[in-house]
Amino acid sequence: MSRAPKNNWRPSASIEQLKIRAQLLQQLRSFFAERKVMEVSTPVLASAGVTDPFVDNFSLEYEFSASAKSQPLYLQTSPEYAMKRLLAAGCEHIYQIGPAFRHEDSGRFHNPEFCLLEWYRSGFSMHDLIEEVADLLKHMLQLSHVQTISYQQVFIQYLDIDPLVCTKCELLNKLAVQGIQMYSESEHLDNDDVLQLLFSEAIEPHFANNHPVIVYHFPASQAALATLCEQDKRIANRFEAYYQGIELANGFHELTDANEQRRRFEQDNIKRESLGKPHMPIDEKFVQALESGLPACAGVALGVDRLHMLVAGISSISEVLSFDNKAI
Repeated sequence: MSRAPKNNWRPSASIEQLKIRAQLLQQLRSFFAERKVMEVSTPVLASAGVTDPFVDNFSLEYEFSASAKSQPLYLQTSPEYAMKRLLAAGCEHIYQIGPAFRHEDSGRFHNPEFCLLEWYRSGFSMHDLIEEVADLLKHMLQLSHVQTISYQQVFIQYLDIDPLVCTKCELLNKLAVQGIQMYSESEHLDNDDVLQLLFSEAIEPHFANNHPVIVYHFPASQAALATLCEQDKRIANRFEAYYQGIELANGFHELTDANEQRRRFEQDNIKRESLGKPHMPIDEKFVQALESGLPACAGVALGVDRLHMLVAGISSISEVLSFDNKAI
């Protein structure tokens, strides 16, 4: 049997970074305590994962009893469904800090297991929550300004195209002009695939600036868990926050219609199958919670490890994790 290198047991992060992490967590909890937002804890295992075509769960088999057939359980990519069940049960303003999991490659900004801060505010609009996210970022990063801009405007500003009306041909031409290589044959791509490529490759690099940027009103087709804008049904009440080229947070004014949510989950699975990915079971307990009545609310998930990187001026996520995926 081969042995691991002698120093393979050591943490990925330095003791200094572990101290910074402890202080950062304390500051986050103080921020929410001052605003009377209650901390909760939900399981990381559930009977269903996510249907999102571009997100994959880790799964395992579990025998609930000695005589029972094993059933799949899924490590959660976010505590969202469980936290919304708490909201439907009567909680109003809640947050959670804990582990989340995504079955994808590790890299400079991603580890398969990561720390997520997620919070929900009953009665908040998308813009109310954007303001609170901006307050949190200014507080944690010692900044005075956060820019907000619509998804439509950011495409017009940086690529001179309107993402809400342009054709697939126009989008593909813009990809070619930008020198962006497609990951699939063009006939397999829909408008959203091309928009996401343009956004990540040609627009996000512009966010490497001295203040955070919050982009809001993403296309309705890119927001499976968000309400649609009342003034323009082409766009959804979804936003993302970026700072120094890092995607930090993803938020919504939450969809509360159970029938519409089920329809969107089913559409996700159709997309997954077109990509050659397995059909995912719908979280029926979550849908039942929506049927019972989810209050009007807004919620957001923020990557704590990425926030730590920005606070400490660190360039790789492995340096802020006690043990990254290579050290476990």
